[in-house]
Amino acid sequence: MDERTMKEMQKEVDNYISQFKEGYFSPLSMLARMTEELGELSREVNHHYGEKPKKSSEDESTMEEELGDLFFVIICFANSLHINLDEALKIVMNKFNTRDKDRWTRLEEE
Repeated sequence: MDERTMKEMQKEVDNYISQFKEGYFSPLSMLARMTEELGELSREVNHHYGEKPKKSSEDESTMEEELGDLFFVIICFANSLHINLDEALKIVMNKFNTRDKDRWTRLEEE
């Protein structure tokens, strides 16, 4: 299995985007793309778990594909703003492990 670090994934996306003159979109355009991809993921989740079945005319898409699209745009957004996603996740996990440490009911240890 292909196991890559977040740094490697950010570099891979940057290498891809860097081959085009247009480069990264502006932050507002990137946010619009992120919203669009989230909408597509939401539609897939609704088809699988909600009350709205797919129309026969709709293309087959998977949640894995839609999550991948969203993840790609998130990496593009982070790269365009020079944000290290490893560091961003560390900050968030620290917040959850300190501020929110007693927020949820923990599983009983056996």
